[in-house]
Amino acid sequence: MTTFPGSARTEMVMGLPVSVDIRTALPAREMVPLLDNAFAWLRWVADTFSPAREDSQISRLNRGLTLRQVPELVEVLHRCDELSEATGGYFETRMDGVVDPSGYIKGWALERLSRALVNAGAGDHRISAGGDIRVRGSAAPGKRWRIGVRDPRRDIVRKVVFAHDLGIATSGGSPVVNPRTGKVEEGLGSVTVLGPDLGVADAYATAIYAMGPILARRYAADLAAAGPYQTMIVTRDGQEVTTPGFAAYSGADARLAG
Repeated sequence: MTTFPGSARTEMVMGLPVSVDIRTALPAREMVPLLDNAFAWLRWVADTFSPAREDSQISRLNRGLTLRQVPELVEVLHRCDELSEATGGYFETRMDGVVDPSGYIKGWALERLSRALVNAGAGDHRISAGGDIRVRGSAAPGKRWRIGVRDPRRDIVRKVVFAHDLGIATSGGSPVVNPRTGKVEEGLGSVTVLGPDLGVADAYATAIYAMGPILARRYAADLAAAGPYQTMIVTRDGQEVTTPGFAAYSGADARLAG
């Protein structure tokens, strides 16, 4: 099979391995600094938004200290408030007086990086970090990306998704708190959301997981009916429930995807 002469790199960022795989044919003199800048951006995001880092802007905000003028901080907090309203409060970054945008920031960072790679001429790429994956362009000439959606609890591939342009976010590998009860939600196995913006998909996956089994199905159905975000819910006993549009990205219907 014909392949692209691109380049890939994996580094530890935000406490997990992050992979940037660029398939666009670019000269080495452009590819190396492009990858350097990609990981520099991700490290800046971790330094700025991680609540676990004492001098991050989020930590300083939570301690009432002076903040730097960071436009991205305002953007992220505003978007998180919008997503909280859109999910009826089930996506919530402000609990017990503490701000923590972790349910959005990883997807947002990868989405911003993906757009930057397109602007730099690297339109064929796959970026992955944990359960968040962003693909654009082609994996090989004329070929969509083939992405295995893994079950974070059982470490098996639940679905194989094909697309040229898609964000994929899975929640359930780490504890998710139900903002209504203040307790860790344990009613579902995992939630995967597909859509055009990985940050938004990340927030939706977190919120739907936090809702528990009954509300999750209802909200996922309403979300799919209203727009481009499709959901797969895995129950605690391993059953899969998908919204109708999910099938367009897998199996025989994959030719309709992306």
